[in-house]
Amino acid sequence: MDYNTSREKLILPEYGRNVQEMVNTIKRARDRELRNTLAKSTVQLMGNMNPQLRESADYKHKLWDHLAVIANFDLDIDAPYPLPTKSEIRQKPAKMKYSNPDEIRFKHYGKILEDMVRKATQYPDGEEKDELIKVIANQMKKSFLTWNRETISDDVIFSDILAISCNHLKIPEGLKLTDTKELLRMQAAVNNATNSTISAPKRKANNKKAKAKKKVQHQKQQK
Repeated sequence: MDYNTSREKLILPEYGRNVQEMVNTIKRARDRELRNTLAKSTVQLMGNMNPQLRESADYKHKLWDHLAVIANFDLDIDAPYPLPTKSEIRQKPAKMKYSNPDEIRFKHYGKILEDMVRKATQYPDGEEKDELIKVIANQMKKSFLTWNRETISDDVIFSDILAISCNHLKIPEGLKLTDTKELLRMQAAVNNATNSTISAPKRKANNKKAKAKKKVQHQKQQK
């Protein structure tokens, strides 16, 4: 008997053995036009087997890449896209650079806000820069209240902005931030809306179960 354990190992198991056999047939074909025709048919079948790939913009390119992988990068065909090589596929991605937590001076604000403050120092003085400082300051106040529900004065936020910017930013004269109570109210409204969105499907499922149970009980009573 022909067991899978004695067969050729599947390179991309999600496509199955039939697709791999089709790819092997392409490789054995001597006529180039025949290989091209078989390759197009195989890619079309692979696309039908994995419709989720169509959600990506370059799904056709991916299918041809998969065809090359299944063929162990040994295909002599006229593909609509450059076929990848084994070295390209196995090439390790560049190591990502992670931020050093010690570089974040005020961790309750986060690195993005600190980067925004430093970016604001590059803006020319004027109304746009003043508005940007106001937006950043209000966001810093929101972030502070996320970790500390106590009232915080605007002067503390302004002082932190100056510290992060190394005194390169100038707080606009008369700048007043959103009131703490208003920020907490806004955050509570957002949280309630989020919780309602998450729990709505659960309530719908529970109501459906309750109706089904009631229907069964009604049918039993009729019997």
